[in-house]
Amino acid sequence: MDQVRQVLRYHHYAYQTEKAYGEWIIRFIKFHNKTHPAKMGKTEIEAFLSHLATRGNVAASTQNQALNALAFLYNKVLLLDIEGEIAPVLSRRNRRPPVVLSQGEVKRVLQEMSGAHALMARLLYGSGLRLMECLRLRVKDVDFERRKIYVRDGKGGKDRVTLFPAELIEPLRLHVEKVRQLHQSDLNEGFGEVYLPNALTRKYGNAAKELTWQYVFPAKKRSIDPRSSKTMRHHVFASGLQKAVKRAVARAGIAKKIGCHTFRHCFATHLLENAVNIRVVQELMGHADVKTTEIYTHVMEKDLSVVQSPLDVLSKSDKERLS
Repeated sequence: MDQVRQVLRYHHYAYQTEKAYGEWIIRFIKFHNKTHPAKMGKTEIEAFLSHLATRGNVAASTQNQALNALAFLYNKVLLLDIEGEIAPVLSRRNRRPPVVLSQGEVKRVLQEMSGAHALMARLLYGSGLRLMECLRLRVKDVDFERRKIYVRDGKGGKDRVTLFPAELIEPLRLHVEKVRQLHQSDLNEGFGEVYLPNALTRKYGNAAKELTWQYVFPAKKRSIDPRSSKTMRHHVFASGLQKAVKRAVARAGIAKKIGCHTFRHCFATHLLENAVNIRVVQELMGHADVKTTEIYTHVMEKDLSVVQSPLDVLSKSDKERLS
């Protein structure tokens, strides 16, 4: 497992991916009575993945993550080729439309939130950010002059530019000032370093202690980085915002299954409802294929009052013919 972690870090995988892949590999080994992976192959992989689908009842995305972890183990760590195509029993993949709030419901939820959590929730909705994209925002990624937010290394390792709501310019400016003061306090105490992706720490020297690289939403307490073992200030935990959204939804009295990602769905849907071109929405969402964006056309509100039922049209034509 030390070798697995070393190769994952060599390929610059995210820490959460490192943890997830490690857990799947350990489950795979334990499932086959702690047999070394080098002594197993296609048959054992299919048996494990089929077990997840038939006995574990996992979602298709979960089964796919397990497959990716094992493919990484054999291809990148053990350097072994898996002969033939892996064809396990597949989990059922249900394509369901996303849950979306109306603009009035979004307003009610946001009104029930306060502080940094309210600011983060407004960014999720106003800029269409994913949860981790919001938490990982750096000070340099917020452009107050050009009113743009830069998303670095998003899903699929892609960068994109998205909207910076005018309503959030002043609140975010005040928030970043608090971040600057907190960072200065850390520097005065001999800390102030932040995690930098890839090899930027070696490339830019003291960049890890510069304000521009600090997280926009830093944690309240410093912690030890699990990779470098240095004391740093990481970004806030995702669970804090998730719980705050859950409480706000309950107080707003909305009986829907709502989470942080719902705000991103609302961002795309409400843009389409406001007649924004779907290609523009695709760009802002960071979708590789417009078909992914098209799912929001199924949940957007449509003015059905201008649409006539075929029965009404038929009756109207009969009346006109008789008259």
